Amino acid sequence: MTTEIYFSNNHRDLCEQYGTGAGFQFEFNCQRCYDAWRSPFEAFTTGRAAGWVNKGVSAAWSVLNGNGGTITNAVDGLAGAGWGRAKDAAFERAIGAAQGHFHRCARCTQHVCDTCWNPAQGLCQVCAPDTAAEAEAARRRGLNDQVTQRAYQAGQEAGNAYDVGTERQLVCPQCNAETHGGAFCAGCGHKLADPAGCRSCQAAVPAGAAFCPGCGSRQ
Repeated sequence: MTTEIYFSNNHRDLCEQYGTGAGFQFEFNCQRCYDAWRSPFEAFTTGRAAGWVNKGVSAAWSVLNGNGGTITNAVDGLAGAGWGRAKDAAFERAIGAAQGHFHRCARCTQHVCDTCWNPAQGLCQVCAPDTAAEAEAARRRGLNDQVTQRAYQAGQEAGNAYDVGTERQLVCPQCNAETHGGAFCAGCGHKLADPAGCRSCQAAVPAGAAFCPGCGSRQ
């Protein structure tokens, strides 16, 4: 009967079943800062041997123009038979080793590293943040909020002097560059004069227009 294994979801399976790199290794990460710790690599000798045998069989049968599929399948089956139990045992050992590098918070149940752990409170830094660090962060937030408010007020005061009634050309009629409301185009230097006013009704008359679009009088 297989022993049940319980652990959090903060791990990654790096195991390989076949080949020269066959073995067991697991990566565990802190659930606050995401720094990772890897368990020591444990070779899976049966999987390695299967890789060597299969490689040798394939080479031999290629020379003989035969088919070594039956032998290959048998070797792979032998390696696969012990893989599950060996992997579970390696995972249990990795969990035991990881417990020396991580702490489980009693409040949020997250697993965190030493850096993200508050030993005085027995909780993680999310549930029990460092008081000095929080005070400094709050002081900086207060400073930034006050400066932002003062800058906003300064912008409002400067806005009182901005002429909001005058229409401005935002695109140069010569080169189609954005003018940002300037008197001259920064792309080609074209003078962006305010539209002339109608002599009769003072409505804006586009450059080159022969008649006023407001009252129809000749310009």
